[in-house]
Amino acid sequence: MRQLLLVYVILCCLSLAHPFCPSQCTCVLHGRTDGARTRSVVCNDPDMSDVPVNVPVDTVKLRIEKTMVRRIPTEAFYYLVELRYLWITYNSITSVDSAGFYNLKVLHELRLDGNMISVFPWESLKEMPMLRTLDLHNNRITNVPNEAIPYLFNITYLDLSSNKLATLPSDLMDIWPPFNGAPIFANASQKVVLGLQDNPWFCDCKISKLIELSKMSGTPVVLMDLFMACSGPENLAGFPFQRAELDNCVKPSVMSSATKITSDLGSNVILRCDATGFPTPSLSWANSDGSPVDNTVQESPGDGIRWSIMSLHGISFEDAGNYNCKAKNYAGNAEATISVSVTGHISTTIVPLRLSNKTEPTEPTKQVTTVIPPTDTPISTTMMTTAIPTTSTMATTSTTATTSTTSAAPKRPKTTRSKNLQKGPLKQAKPQPGGDGTKLAADEKSKIIDKSKSVKDIKIVEETSDTAVLLWRADGLPNDAPLTVVYSPYDEDDMKRTVETKAGSGKVLLEGLSSGMRYSVCLIVKGRAAGKDPCTEFYTLDDVEDGDKLFIFISGIACILVMSLIALLLYNIIDLYYKGHNTEYDEEELEKDSYVKFETISMKQRTLNGQPTQLWARRATHESERMLLCSRSSNDSQMTSKSDSSRCEYLC
Repeated sequence: MRQLLLVYVILCCLSLAHPFCPSQCTCVLHGRTDGARTRSVVCNDPDMSDVPVNVPVDTVKLRIEKTMVRRIPTEAFYYLVELRYLWITYNSITSVDSAGFYNLKVLHELRLDGNMISVFPWESLKEMPMLRTLDLHNNRITNVPNEAIPYLFNITYLDLSSNKLATLPSDLMDIWPPFNGAPIFANASQKVVLGLQDNPWFCDCKISKLIELSKMSGTPVVLMDLFMACSGPENLAGFPFQRAELDNCVKPSVMSSATKITSDLGSNVILRCDATGFPTPSLSWANSDGSPVDNTVQESPGDGIRWSIMSLHGISFEDAGNYNCKAKNYAGNAEATISVSVTGHISTTIVPLRLSNKTEPTEPTKQVTTVIPPTDTPISTTMMTTAIPTTSTMATTSTTATTSTTSAAPKRPKTTRSKNLQKGPLKQAKPQPGGDGTKLAADEKSKIIDKSKSVKDIKIVEETSDTAVLLWRADGLPNDAPLTVVYSPYDEDDMKRTVETKAGSGKVLLEGLSSGMRYSVCLIVKGRAAGKDPCTEFYTLDDVEDGDKLFIFISGIACILVMSLIALLLYNIIDLYYKGHNTEYDEEELEKDSYVKFETISMKQRTLNGQPTQLWARRATHESERMLLCSRSSNDSQMTSKSDSSRCEYLC
């Protein structure tokens, strides 16, 4: 009896030690041929509304299906370090946190099909470096951004079918052959399966590579459905990909001004490349190591054409190498390479330096670095720099820095010192006659301006057709520091103009400009050490535009006046029209209001009681005679009473 009780207690303990399974899930152990066991968990309770948090840590496969789960929160599975398969299918998920798949380092398969996801956190894929299968079928995804491309390189099964995708990034297809440059049959055993059907595709250059892929056969990239169709534009709606012809999509082509350029040390070099294609390609420059180049200018003179210029000022040996001009549009990319080499060498000489007019037993020295171009090429730039020992005795020495250049650019070339020093005598620079060496050195130092102090925030305001106002801010420069403003039409150095001013003014008026032209303007600080002078560009207004504005203003006023006259004329015409229809009524009213009937009476002889008597009697008159204007009858009455002896009276 005691033995049976002991066995029962041991079995109870073992059951308690067994991993706990969530109440709404089913946990199953699977045996393998090597004797090991794997655990899978299935959660398909329709009343489940949250992702379970008490799943056993040794779970290898987790399925959450046909539940009411609406979101995947942050670090929802971080403790499932052995999870390889995660299926969250046919739920009600609308949002996925960017850290929802944190710590799933060994996950191979992620399926989220049959949900309502509109925005997928593509950056979360970096938490799953072993992921190979990504199923987002039957969701509401509308966009795949360019930022998602780096996380899809290792995906071999990508299903984006039955979503709302109208386009794809033009670079997405470049991560797979044949668009990545790899041979088509190099990795024939490694297939990439893409599910892109049942989407409202807008057939333009952005998906031209996808359309091209649907027409290929025997490629490592396999489409689940080759018979995809276009939903737009209107002229291609309903056309299958294999019949769609995108004639307007033209891959870019690049042409450079030269393939090899050899330049002298310290000179200025300009590299140019032109690109054509449709849509108009974008251009970018890069060094041989792939780093981008910033000092470029681009312009597109017409649709489908773009050119770019890269400038190198004061070229040095470090600037030598290959420069790549890359053109890119939705249909593809192309590039051209320009090789730049630099010639010339640097010699350094130690020369004695004389202190004022005194003779010392041991004369200090100065180091002169000279850039020497090759003998078979003309001298483009020569520069001498002086290195003076920093001692109190040398503080008042006379030093001279000589710079001579034939370059049209206002910028000074760069120089580097050679490690090999050649010792030898060099003639001393004689002081000016009648001058003091110490004073000369002080004067020269006063003309040199600190490199750290410069002109900043240069900009153009108040442009007109022939003038412009240039503003700047002097950073650390004295107000009386001389400043030269150089401006000319763009790329026309022979038409340069200069204006002398001071740094403290902060403003100058540029006059004599031509209308509707592009200008470049630079500020040059006199006596400043070698460096980049601030420059900017601007456009002058077009006289035709000003004339058009005045013409529109005058035309508007004239239009208002004409419309007013037309309205007045129409009013008068309508008024006359209605008066014509009411003529009969007006005549009746005029007759009624303006005419009255009257009778004429006069003295008549009558016999009354046998005696003659004069009585007033009425005289019969015609109807027309009794009709007179009332105002006229009043006047006639007055005149008649004064002149007519009959004393007839008109009674109104």
